Amino acid sequence: MKAAVYYENGGPEVFRYEEVPDPTVGAGDILVKVEFVSIEGGDTLNRLGGELNRVPHIVGYQCAGTVIEVGANVTKFKVGDRAVTVSVDGSHAELRAAPEAFAWKIPDGVSTEDGACVPVSFGTADDCLFEFGHLVRGETVLIHAGAGGVGIAAIQMAKRAGARVLATASSDEKLNRLKGFGLDEGINYATNDFVAEARRLTDGRGVDVIVDSVGGVTLQGSLNALAYRGRCVTVGDAGRTSADHVDISGMRQNNQTLSGYFLGAELFLSPRPHAMIARHLDEIARGELRVVVDQVFALKDAEEAHRYIESRQSFGRVLLAP
Repeated sequence: MKAAVYYENGGPEVFRYEEVPDPTVGAGDILVKVEFVSIEGGDTLNRLGGELNRVPHIVGYQCAGTVIEVGANVTKFKVGDRAVTVSVDGSHAELRAAPEAFAWKIPDGVSTEDGACVPVSFGTADDCLFEFGHLVRGETVLIHAGAGGVGIAAIQMAKRAGARVLATASSDEKLNRLKGFGLDEGINYATNDFVAEARRLTDGRGVDVIVDSVGGVTLQGSLNALAYRGRCVTVGDAGRTSADHVDISGMRQNNQTLSGYFLGAELFLSPRPHAMIARHLDEIARGELRVVVDQVFALKDAEEAHRYIESRQSFGRVLLAP
């Protein structure tokens, strides 16, 4: 099969488009002929500095396509089904083997393109808001990177749950587009101090729940923007920088909470998120939630696609098509 691979970590220029061995299909696996790869934020971070499980390395968490082979112990899929799969790597390729437990059937009414974008973004958004953030009707939520896949999913879910929704983005244009998904107030972090704006928009009170996918110095600002009994969930390092120190000294007297979140751990350890993601696929089929695809690049152009994502121009998901 053809795949976008690299032999060492680095910028998008490390990608090579090469012939590599087809994946091995285990007894509990399905083999998918990939039609769309959703490039996740973690994919760019892994390319930049993550562990190479093999060389040449095929990066990538998530992709979707048609099942062309099933392992002997597989019970929920058959050849010809459409499926979206999640795994620790291997999405940037023409074929992908993944455990049945990390795959979902794409229902009628959902395109394979949209289905490719769902598990990581919508599963992460749901858990950050409700399972870990404990968001309830009437509270205020701040969602960082609102124009990203997780951000757009979280805005929709928070709004339908009855929350007041704030979000950050790098331009007023993106923030205006997000209003169509349920955004109440936008904060342009390129021109405004988001902490000061969050305080201003809440009359000094602060925000009840913050979904922070940026990390680094932004995480400290998120803690500073919390209301009394506020909850901040840190879910990524999209800012591509780490904070040397996070000051939590003010959290105790304000009964605030900081939680870390990683969807992969939940999928490994609990059946709960699998059912939750299946529900989101059905909700998308019914038009209750929307997927946004910004651009689709050819798999051979993975370098260009990753570079585009890192330019922060995208609105929604960026895909690859073998």
